[in-house]
Amino acid sequence: MLQKVLLMGKSGAGKTSMRSIIFANYLARDTMRLGATIDVEHSHVRFLGNLVLNLWDCGGQEAFMENYFESQRDHIFRNVQVLIYVFDIESRDLSKDIEYYASCLHAVRQNSKAAQIFCLVHKMDLIPEEQRDQVFLKRERELQSIAEPLELRIQCFKTSIWDETLYRAWSQMVYSLIPNRDSLQSHLEKLCAVCHADEVVLFERATFLVISNAVRSSHSDVHRHEKVSNIIKQFKLSCSKTQAQFSTMQVRNARYSAFIEGFTSTTYAMVIVSDPTIQPASTLINIEASRAHFESLIAQLI
Repeated sequence: MLQKVLLMGKSGAGKTSMRSIIFANYLARDTMRLGATIDVEHSHVRFLGNLVLNLWDCGGQEAFMENYFESQRDHIFRNVQVLIYVFDIESRDLSKDIEYYASCLHAVRQNSKAAQIFCLVHKMDLIPEEQRDQVFLKRERELQSIAEPLELRIQCFKTSIWDETLYRAWSQMVYSLIPNRDSLQSHLEKLCAVCHADEVVLFERATFLVISNAVRSSHSDVHRHEKVSNIIKQFKLSCSKTQAQFSTMQVRNARYSAFIEGFTSTTYAMVIVSDPTIQPASTLINIEASRAHFESLIAQLI
C-alpha cells in the first residue's frame, strides 16, 4: 500500500532534519551537517511491513517553490494522501511563508481534496518555555483561518528536534495512514485486559513511533509514549555503535514493572503493570502467546 506524503516548507525550516531523525536514525546533533534539499528528494519508507510511505521532501528555496505551484503543480500535488507543511517559528519572512502555505492549500484542494493536512510549527525550543503555548496558539489560529474558507481541515503540532514533541507529531501523522486502526486498537485493549496491565503500547519497530495504545489506568503525563520513543531510539542507536542489538528491556521497582519486548516482525510492545500480585513471568507468557495473533492481524490490516 503506497501512500504519497508531501513534506513542504521554506528552506531552513527543518524538514530534512526531522525526516532524518525519524526515518534515518540521525541524532538531533548530527542534523547540523545536513545541507539544503535541492528540488525534490524521493524516498520510500516501509512501515509495518506493507505500508510504504512515498515521501517527497520538497526543497524550499524560492525558485523551487514557485516551480511547484506553476510548471510542476499537477505532478507534485496529484494523488497526495498527506501534506505536511513545516513552519520555522522564527522565520524572518513570515509573509512569504504564509503565501507559500496558502498556495499549497489551493493546490491540494484542486488536485487531492481528500488529503490530510498537518502543520508543524517547528523549532519551538527557540521560544522561552513560558511563551510557547501562547505563540503556538496564535500561529495555529492564523493557519486555521486560511484553511477554513477552502473547506480544508488542518491539524497543527508544535515541534522541536530536541525533545519528544517531534515523535508525538509524526506518530499521530503516520497513525492516520494506518487502515482499520480501530480493529488494532480493539485487539490491543483485549491484550491489556488479559495481562491485567495498566497500559499496553505498540511501537513500530524501525522508527519506534507509537502505533496504538490501550489504557486501563490513567496517567498524568500525556507525553509519556513519545518520551519512551525518544529514549529507546537513542538507546538503540547507542547499541548499534558497539555492534550490539537492542532486543528487550525490563524495568522493575516498587511501583510498577515495565516490559519492552520485540513483539511482531514489525513492532515492539511495552506493557506496564502496577499490580504487585501479577508475576512478571505471567506477563511475559501472555506477550509470547499473543505474538502470532498480532503478526497475522497486522498483516491483514495493512
